[in-house]
Amino acid sequence: MASRKSTRSVRLDFSAFFNIVNGGVRGSEKTNHSVDPATGEALPQLPIATKEDVDEAVNAAKVAFSSWSRTPVTERKAALAAFADSFESYTQDFAIMMTKESGKPLRFAVEEAECGPYWVRGMNKLELLDEIISDTPERRVTVRYTPLGVVAAIIPWNYPIQLSFVKLAAALSTGCTIILKPSPFAPYCTLKIAELAQQFFPPGVVQGLHGDEDLGPVLTAHPKINKITFTGSIMTGRKILESASRTLKRVTLELGGNDAAVICPDVDIPEVAQRIADFAFANSGQVCVAVKRVYIHESIYSEFRAALVQATKKLRVGNGFEQGVDLGPIQNELQYRRVCGFFEEMQKQGQRIAVGGGGHSKSSSSGLFCEPTIIDNPGNDARIVLEEPFGKVPAPDLSCPILPIMPWSSEEEVIRLANSTEMGLGASVWTNDLDQGDRIGRQLEAGSVWVNTHMDAAPEIPFGGVKQSGSGVEGGVEGLKAFCNIQTLSVPKEVM
Repeated sequence: MASRKSTRSVRLDFSAFFNIVNGGVRGSEKTNHSVDPATGEALPQLPIATKEDVDEAVNAAKVAFSSWSRTPVTERKAALAAFADSFESYTQDFAIMMTKESGKPLRFAVEEAECGPYWVRGMNKLELLDEIISDTPERRVTVRYTPLGVVAAIIPWNYPIQLSFVKLAAALSTGCTIILKPSPFAPYCTLKIAELAQQFFPPGVVQGLHGDEDLGPVLTAHPKINKITFTGSIMTGRKILESASRTLKRVTLELGGNDAAVICPDVDIPEVAQRIADFAFANSGQVCVAVKRVYIHESIYSEFRAALVQATKKLRVGNGFEQGVDLGPIQNELQYRRVCGFFEEMQKQGQRIAVGGGGHSKSSSSGLFCEPTIIDNPGNDARIVLEEPFGKVPAPDLSCPILPIMPWSSEEEVIRLANSTEMGLGASVWTNDLDQGDRIGRQLEAGSVWVNTHMDAAPEIPFGGVKQSGSGVEGGVEGLKAFCNIQTLSVPKEVM
């Protein structure tokens, strides 16, 4: 039998990692581990959850839900606030672990760690109130929002801290209980989040399970889980939706993006080029909502391309613990091989590479490093333009530091080109004419459209995709509602 012990009031130890089941830490006879993508060095061993672990976790979550859902919302938010305060004292510990498991430069790992408390505090400000929709002399009709039950949250490897908190804060504030399942490529920070949570929530309210490729399907098919919230690939999202449909689970899917940035002719070229480089190559391009395609007005195309190349050349690739590093490695070997294969394909096709174009660009040969790369006008029907790299499995876990740029001449044309993809997560318009930005933005088929910025997310703002980029939203009151049933309560004004 696997070991189990209490985690109450214990300082977190970042050298040992466990599954979290029913208020305690748990090991397993079967283990595996991830590797540091910058060095290839093995990271600590991790227990692989069994079917019995899953059943016990789900049953504990079910039991905990009966009391947690009846806990006053003020008390739930107070527990979340205390949890956020405690997490904040571990910012540096989580950031160091994040850099080890993801390769993310330490300064950006610190920013992500800071997102956890920020998201909790932002969600705590939101109120999901009853809505009186009819009040006549005969009756009052109220719409109420009641928590769904047990939630399984499937976390990706690119932003595991931020996205764990996005899902956890919404689930717990509405009265649900949650099981966090981290990506097997970057599981360490998510498991520690679940472990720390035991000091602030009753057993079963927050749990964490690490596993192999079999764990996800067990969770999505489990008859006692009421909702799946998933961030990841379109291919996996389809499988989750199919599996969850058999038990009629609620599902929120935040899937891959192919975000277009439309550059209008009146922009400040050096400033906007720098910002586009930052938004395209952040986290080595491994962001679902990063800029993936850039459409530049033909009148400034050459000048903007030159400025974008210069901005890209300034980005330093290397080990995330080195000073001044902007981009870390590709996060895992599978992703890295696909990126290198794409570089080879570009060379065979003779595509014009404005800057970059290769792997193993920096640091030691054991690291999974790639140069940020700009492809100069590959053609609007090129695979790199119409799809995220590698085509049939577009996803944030297949994002990479390769950016195609193309010219446009008319608004009608650029709107058509920006919309010529099956994905619709985000898009941006860059212009000094805000009326033009509003006009173009309203015609772009994306869940989030920004003018003169990109990737601008906040707890009070709903975020989600259209077309094949997802279903449902996270963030905002609308995101809270996704963790609830809607009940219509009709009460007469007079007794029978």
